[in-house]
Amino acid sequence: FNSVLGKFLLFCKGADSSIFPRVQQDEIQQTKVHVERNAMDGYRTLCVAFKELTQEDYKKINDQLSEAKMALQDREEKMARIFDDIEADMHLIGATAVEDRLQEHAAETIEALQTAGMKVWVLTGDKMETAKSTCYASRLFQTNTELLELTTKTMGDSDRKEERLHELLLEYHKKLLQDFPKNSGKLKRSWTVSQEYGLIIDGSTLSLILNPSQDSSSSNYKSIFLQICLKCTSVLCCRMAPLQKAQIVRMVKNTKGNPITLSIGDGANDVSMILEAHVGIGIKGKEGRQAARNSDYAVPKFKHLRKLLLAHGHLYYVRIAHLVQYFFYKNLCFILPQFLYQFFCGFSQQPLYDAAYLTMYNICFTSLPILAYSLLEQHINVETLTSDPRLYMKISDNAMLQWKPFLYWTFLGSFEGLVFFFGVYFLFQNSSLEHNGKVFGNWTFGTIVFTVLVFTVTLKLALDTRFWTWMNHFVIWGSLAFYVFFSFFWGGIIWPFLKQQRMYFVFAHMVTSVSTWLAIVLLIFISLSPEILLVVFKNRRRSRREFKKKLSNRKASDSLSSRRSVRPLLLRTFSDESNV
Repeated sequence: FNSVLGKFLLFCKGADSSIFPRVQQDEIQQTKVHVERNAMDGYRTLCVAFKELTQEDYKKINDQLSEAKMALQDREEKMARIFDDIEADMHLIGATAVEDRLQEHAAETIEALQTAGMKVWVLTGDKMETAKSTCYASRLFQTNTELLELTTKTMGDSDRKEERLHELLLEYHKKLLQDFPKNSGKLKRSWTVSQEYGLIIDGSTLSLILNPSQDSSSSNYKSIFLQICLKCTSVLCCRMAPLQKAQIVRMVKNTKGNPITLSIGDGANDVSMILEAHVGIGIKGKEGRQAARNSDYAVPKFKHLRKLLLAHGHLYYVRIAHLVQYFFYKNLCFILPQFLYQFFCGFSQQPLYDAAYLTMYNICFTSLPILAYSLLEQHINVETLTSDPRLYMKISDNAMLQWKPFLYWTFLGSFEGLVFFFGVYFLFQNSSLEHNGKVFGNWTFGTIVFTVLVFTVTLKLALDTRFWTWMNHFVIWGSLAFYVFFSFFWGGIIWPFLKQQRMYFVFAHMVTSVSTWLAIVLLIFISLSPEILLVVFKNRRRSRREFKKKLSNRKASDSLSSRRSVRPLLLRTFSDESNV
């Protein structure tokens, strides 16, 4: 309120596309030139306007707002209509231009994510020129990238916007289909692609695609638009409202193949997008902490996204995939001998293992090694994963949880289960395993099978471990030592609370037999032989590949040095003449 003039002053700020329609048209031209020039230079622009209101006008507006706030139906629409009436015929004050610099290593991070095979989309509320300059600065668009625009400029201001949109969509779709074959839906940036395409779309055009009019034949707008987006190396969505950002994320989530989406932002206008994505990451910054508080993960700077995804994301996927398949494998090894035993005991439901072993197998004997593996394993060190983004492509598309690795683990579990049971079964063809003629019973049979089982599945995990720490050593060798100690302890004492002592002195008696020791060692080696052969084959293949790489590098360096040793013809001529 201006006490001198006795009037109220209403100030309004916003984007040029929102302010210019609300001000006097003769005041726009000069400011518009400055706004466009600053936007081309990469500055974030903002326009400011004002309007004078008399006390009568203020009272009238206040009464209208109070009435709209009390409405039980269409409250938002009524308030928006009043605000539109208030903000009409304003006077333009001017525009501001603020330099919003890219964070350090932002361009390198985006380039690394694209090299890793990820599609990067930019969803922003900035002006198109500003957003385009930012994309070039962050290397999302390269100098050879051909830009396909779906904006108000390309659509025109005519009444046939939807027809023009349909024509542009078909034109771009046809161009992309001609340049790329059908299998290029997962197009990644590489030097093998002759032409890269980038798509630019603004909020108003996106509204026509996502919410077409009922009387138009535009039901396939969305599917054509999605096909265009998937064939472009990068997509820029500018002039986006917060809810439109969430709509984009939801649209990508529901496409064929159900891709995993990740949203990252630093402001309150990014919250809806962060909540909509499978994984939401908030950046703690000057824009406030709303994004960080509503996210799954929070990082101080954008550059930390590289390590978060390429290193920690890679490692935890490998750990969890191995954890899931190892649990399936070790329980298949555990159950298969029990299943086979029923064919040799007249289907009498006689258990192969003692009740204590059945209870302790997954709780104590085999749980800690895989837990330590799933928390600590680093099959490739963090520095290598961060520096070489192409390594991430080895686990893309859920590579470790496909049918091929699943069938391998199933084969390994079935093979080892058969070796456990029939190896001990053939050992027991002669039930007298000692020189004094003493025989072993069915509990000894089950204990030998269980001993081979525990040692084999634990040593299998030891073979898979590439990153050894004191904790890995402690839980792997400690679990085996605990099993031996528990077996001696469980069968070495007469427990008063047990009605029958089936395992009394069974384990201690078993380990006195040389044949039992030989059978345990031999069966463990036979069970692990496929894994050992696979490791040897992989190591030889890796060493051969590294040798060829070194040889090719040496040849390249030799040819380069030989070229440098040859003097240019002009210099050789002058030096030869001088020596004459």
